[in-house]
Amino acid sequence: MPKNPWSRLLQRAFVGTSLSMVLCAGLTPASGAEMNLAARVRGFIAAGEFGSALNAAESAKDPAQRNALIREVAETQLALGDTFGAVRSASRYTSGPARVATEGQAAQQDSLKGGFGANFQPLMDLIQQETGGVTGPWDADEPGTGTISSFESGVRVDPQGILSRVSREEKSGRLEALGIRAREADLNPDIAAVSKLRMVSLTRLEKEVARSIEAGEPVVESMRQLAGLSEIQYVFVYPEAGEVVLAGPAEGWRYNESGMPVGTGSGKPTLQLDDLVTVLRTFSEGGQNIFGCSIDPKADKLKEVKSFVEASQAKGPLEPSQVRGWAQKIGQTLGRQDISIYGVPQDSRVARVILEADYEMKLIGIGKVEGGSNVPDYFELLRKNPAAAAGSLDALRWWLSIKSDEVLHSPDHSAFEIRGTSVRCQSENQFLTETGKRVQTGKAEPVNQQFAKNFTEHFADLAQREHVFADLEGVFDLALTAALIEREDVDGRIGWDRGVFAPGGAYQTARFGTPKEVDTVVNHRVMNGKDVVVQVAGGVRVDVASAMEAAGQKESAALSGVATTARPSELPEGRWWWDAK
Repeated sequence: MPKNPWSRLLQRAFVGTSLSMVLCAGLTPASGAEMNLAARVRGFIAAGEFGSALNAAESAKDPAQRNALIREVAETQLALGDTFGAVRSASRYTSGPARVATEGQAAQQDSLKGGFGANFQPLMDLIQQETGGVTGPWDADEPGTGTISSFESGVRVDPQGILSRVSREEKSGRLEALGIRAREADLNPDIAAVSKLRMVSLTRLEKEVARSIEAGEPVVESMRQLAGLSEIQYVFVYPEAGEVVLAGPAEGWRYNESGMPVGTGSGKPTLQLDDLVTVLRTFSEGGQNIFGCSIDPKADKLKEVKSFVEASQAKGPLEPSQVRGWAQKIGQTLGRQDISIYGVPQDSRVARVILEADYEMKLIGIGKVEGGSNVPDYFELLRKNPAAAAGSLDALRWWLSIKSDEVLHSPDHSAFEIRGTSVRCQSENQFLTETGKRVQTGKAEPVNQQFAKNFTEHFADLAQREHVFADLEGVFDLALTAALIEREDVDGRIGWDRGVFAPGGAYQTARFGTPKEVDTVVNHRVMNGKDVVVQVAGGVRVDVASAMEAAGQKESAALSGVATTARPSELPEGRWWWDAK
């Protein structure tokens, strides 16, 4: 496995009984009850059930043991790359002025009496060390805050803001080093059950999240995973009850080999509360109502490459031995491309997902990543149409956008059905001026157009191959829902101000390192004895208004009946989801 910042951390990670040996070294034996509880916590940790491990740890009567066990959970989460989870776990560590004043003395006494001592400062230092020395404004004692440069499933961002791709070997290797395998979440039978139509009351959920924040408690996992929803098919509005409900298929979830939550049966990513809150704030009064990202080459570097390619072609075809070095020179000359993100916070998970999906799409397009038999890369398509090989520096633009088949609504606009939300790949050819500026043509030549067409038509296959594309589909699903809520003035109709989910609200989504640059997406082939260099720009553009207009809204009287049957019966206090009968 390639060396990476995690190799040092994994060597320090605590696993199973070795964790117990480290913490207990030099201490007199603890009581049987303490050891039984510790064994339970470590059993949950070994299974990857961190929520259950934390709950068990917090049941410890001895505060010192409680803190030590919480630290074990946080250490393992950190080693797995779930830095935000580690900080959230650390926030449950007993703190306050009294602890700060007596920490040294208490630790010494705990050691002497055979208790469990845990100093959390090294963990906090380790978190900052392993996230590039981040020091700014995150607070481990306040759930829901923090800037975390996390190790993601597909891309990473270093302290200088450079985005790079994480190999499959790295992703699986860090888990194997800890002996962790894909695992199911510890859920109660009701929420773990497969449901064709699960209802999530957005207003009740917001109320419960607000209660947790007010009480200083972490937002529980079932809330963060939206009760296992994998897509949103319906939106129901109940003005008399002051309620808006989202509905769609749901199931229990597990954590796959990359540590990401996916459905236990379908394997589809669960929709995430952080993403929903992010797009709700984008599609709100004062929000931009559109979001996206772009990866673009620097004009001066393109000018250098254009001159280099033209000079090379003037000399005639390359010798076979020269091709590799020539292609490397192209990439070195282009250097890094600029990343821009708009409409959503640059450090949000939504930004990370759309950026990773865009980058992955480009790598597939130029043959750096396999896209499957139905989505051949640009050069493979060019091989089937050799006349299109012009022997030049082709500046292509591929970008991803949202598409929806149609949106149905009941006569009174209290029920909506969203059909066919997916991802569309679009294409355009550009040409370079002498100054290296890319000029849009508004047209795509047949080979470029064919790649985009294949990508769109076989997106479902790509989503099964690459987790990030399925994740992108979920983000688009939530974006369309948020835009619908804003467009239909649902807030005004039900008298809801969005509470902690509103812009500037108390719920703070996880924050990740902000990417600024990425290595150039470029590749080269010799076709018909000519050098063909392909450089790709583009991005992701989520213009939901245009997508909804293209899909069109149609009235459906049948939806009124669906809305009636979807209404909840009497729910216990604090319950915010239910399954349709």
